Amino acid sequence: MKHRKELSILGLGCMRFPKDFKKTEEMVIAAVAEGVNYFDTAYTYGGSEETLGRILAQNDLRDKVNIATKLPAFFCKRYSDFDKYFSRQLDRLKTDHIDYYLIHMLTDAESWKSLCGLGIEGWIKEKKAEGKIKRIGFSFHGGQQDFLKLMDVYDWEFCLIQYNYSDENYQAGVKGLKRAAEKGIPVIIMEPLLGGKLVTGLPTEAVKVLKNAAPDRSPASWGLRWLWNQPEVTVVISGMNSMEQLEDNIRTASESSEGMLTEEERRTFEQVKDVFNRTFKIKCTGCGYCMPCAFGVDIPSCFSCYNTRHAMGWFMGMEQYISSTGGISSVRHYASLCKKCGKCVEKCPQHIEIPKSLDEVKKAMEPIWFKPVLGAARAFLRRV
Repeated sequence: MKHRKELSILGLGCMRFPKDFKKTEEMVIAAVAEGVNYFDTAYTYGGSEETLGRILAQNDLRDKVNIATKLPAFFCKRYSDFDKYFSRQLDRLKTDHIDYYLIHMLTDAESWKSLCGLGIEGWIKEKKAEGKIKRIGFSFHGGQQDFLKLMDVYDWEFCLIQYNYSDENYQAGVKGLKRAAEKGIPVIIMEPLLGGKLVTGLPTEAVKVLKNAAPDRSPASWGLRWLWNQPEVTVVISGMNSMEQLEDNIRTASESSEGMLTEEERRTFEQVKDVFNRTFKIKCTGCGYCMPCAFGVDIPSCFSCYNTRHAMGWFMGMEQYISSTGGISSVRHYASLCKKCGKCVEKCPQHIEIPKSLDEVKKAMEPIWFKPVLGAARAFLRRV
């Protein structure tokens, strides 16, 4: 298994562990034997921490891997909550330290500042001094501009972002990836295959393009190769739940390196993206020239999610819209915030009628139940 510094380029995502413990154990043991040393879990992944901890302890594997898990910050209402959840995680994982600890689901700088108000910076400093946390980072679920701001509010040691070839401008996107790399921050990639959509949910025409280019290469392998081609990518997490998936991904990882894509492979990706683009309703390239919006609209994210809705289905588009426009955070970036001032139109190199297009997004992505339901969800999280 190839490594970038101390981390294997392939990490194992533990959220989708098989329900069968023995099968999960066999897969984890095989992954470690092949050099996979980054295992990603979270407090809220039901049973995942306990399963991983049990497997590592029973097979004397703890010292061979890096455990990455996440503080459920959305449950933390007071300083003592940090210790409460962290202690439970150490117990579940049967360990005395976490190698890579993340603040789960940060969406913007304001969310981080709220945690600072509870004293999280001092708590992190204490845990690092005790050796209980080796490195501190965050998983991101917001818009690109918010990610760029988050990069500068704390001395982060790594970050976790969603990133894949289907949309380089969603959430942190390629700009966020490069910004983190410029600051020397390792970048861990989640959803490299868009929750499996880039394997089982590809348009028929896109599947044909990939098969014609390399008949024996899986769609998953294509997606991972695209990521590992980029030097800014440190680890790609794959939620593998079978030995077949593990073997395919390890084979791809062993054959991958920075800058490996040939011109022919690059053209193949452009063809596949062209298939996606033909399903897009708004021809936004995500350049960001229209930003910032004086009224808080994250214009590129709104358009990206709307396009995903048409390319990948309603559920995927709505899921992305809720996360990248601040649906459950303290600051919203909805399309409905547009006041039709028109300043963004003057800056758009694609000459998109942005206010009119945002109206389309609003009608499709903000149904009558949208704001009341998310408002109730935010209220619930505040009370938990």
